[in-house]
Amino acid sequence: MYHLIIYQTSEGKQPFKAWRDKLRKKDPRAVLKINSTLDKVENGNFSDHKFERSGVWEIRINYGPGYRLYYSVENGKIVLLLIGGDKTTQSRDIAKAVEYLKDYKARTK
Repeated sequence: MYHLIIYQTSEGKQPFKAWRDKLRKKDPRAVLKINSTLDKVENGNFSDHKFERSGVWEIRINYGPGYRLYYSVENGKIVLLLIGGDKTTQSRDIAKAVEYLKDYKARTK
């Protein structure tokens, strides 16, 4: 069993939550798919995922423009949700996820 937490910047912003909230207005069905995927992750089923770099993993959701969830597994049981996006913003999202993970690790030493 995994515990999901959402990364928060030092200013209190939550990039993953902000992305999902914005998407909820644009495509509510996509958010249902994302939430369903996260329920599976909590139970250890990461399904279509791959390692990107620097501790960041990507979950691919085969819906719409190809939604992506970027995360890191911390202490073997915590899934830190960093940011979300789609195929069109993939490179930028991965770079941001790496930046967010570095920030998280620096602040939680």
